[in-house]
Amino acid sequence: MTHDDIAATVRDLMPGVLADLEELISYPSIAFPGYPAEPVSAMAERTLKLVREAGFTNAHLADVPWGYPPIYGEIPGPEGSPTVVLYAHYDVQPASAAQGWTTDPFVATRKDDGRIYGRGAADDKSGIVTHLGTLRALAALGETPPCTLRIILEGMEETESNLEEFVEAHPDLFQCDVFVIADMGNLRVGEPVLTTALRGDVSCTVKVSTLEHPLHSGVFGGAAPDAMMALARLLTSLQDEAGNVTIEGVTGGVWDGGDLGEDGFRAGADLLPGVSLIGTDRVGDRLWAKPSINAIGVDMTSIADSSNVIHPTASAKISMRIVPGADPRAELDALVRHLESHAPWGAQVEVTPMKAAPPFRVPTSGPGYAAARAALETAYGKPVDEVGSGGSIPLLQTLADASPGAEFVLWGPEDTELARIHASDESVDPAEIEKMIVAQVLLLTSLAER
Repeated sequence: MTHDDIAATVRDLMPGVLADLEELISYPSIAFPGYPAEPVSAMAERTLKLVREAGFTNAHLADVPWGYPPIYGEIPGPEGSPTVVLYAHYDVQPASAAQGWTTDPFVATRKDDGRIYGRGAADDKSGIVTHLGTLRALAALGETPPCTLRIILEGMEETESNLEEFVEAHPDLFQCDVFVIADMGNLRVGEPVLTTALRGDVSCTVKVSTLEHPLHSGVFGGAAPDAMMALARLLTSLQDEAGNVTIEGVTGGVWDGGDLGEDGFRAGADLLPGVSLIGTDRVGDRLWAKPSINAIGVDMTSIADSSNVIHPTASAKISMRIVPGADPRAELDALVRHLESHAPWGAQVEVTPMKAAPPFRVPTSGPGYAAARAALETAYGKPVDEVGSGGSIPLLQTLADASPGAEFVLWGPEDTELARIHASDESVDPAEIEKMIVAQVLLLTSLAER
């Protein structure tokens, strides 16, 4: 079975793969609280049917104590063959009209650029169809899976995950040689990379108080401190003038792999005219080897409800991404200490820690990683680079703890430059799905041979 045979077979299967992707995009499988449950459950049932048709005949909705169930299935391979776990997720981010969509987010739309647009087109329904296409390609080539395959499709990756608890309760289901996580992608279409590092995420809320009650801004303004202004000053203390994080004790380093570059970053970020990037190192350093901090929510009187008063309290939710190798608890403690010690004008500060999700670094010295690198290079016909991810997947450490010694392959069709995951007009390039299916078939074949 040559690369040309595999590539030709996958090419013939792509119309069906893309038809499945377009159908799956039509399900608003938003697992966040407050959104209707029916579309998420319908997405789970439809995905389960496709997984069974692809060869995981014993696949089922796993029994979980709360939330939407993951899909789990297994295909035994030849005796003595390695075990590979295929991962993706079937839930998606919300997609409100306020985000600025130019198409209906839950109607798959092909534009002149050849990409398929819709919520989940990249993150991560493209990962699901990549796994389905891999199984179909093996069947079309007359091959049974050369390895024992297990599949896990999560239903709550984008919100409060229940999969970590499931893994901890059923570690035997996740014993394997290699985890293949199809929830990543290349920096740019056609330029293959493997993700080897993910930042962690720590968060807290901070409440700033200056007064017992609101005061008339005309009578007391100029002497009485405004809590919102105090909060604003506190938030600006988290960064220097260039935008670098100023929190004492947080971890940073240098990224020595591939780099998106300023032009590539701008293409994906859609900065407004005249807006500069923040930070002073290479873009790769800023994204994957340095901490970053954001105020992701603020509580205060809305403009519509405002009146001429000085506000006594104001609150914000702070999220800080931390680098691989950092201790999330220590990083969160450093953030809390900074907030408690930098409030202006003697303002009272109350900090409530919320989350301490660990970063993750992929070991790159094992045979599984080597096989993945070779498979990706063959599929794309180009050398493979290594990159990081600014996003966090706490599940990876849970999987590593459940199956010590297992290797990780992090890849997928979600290119950083144009996919716009979590944002408006999310999209995927079908060519990336096609090449990733080829790469996965090559990987499974190579692992079995080794």
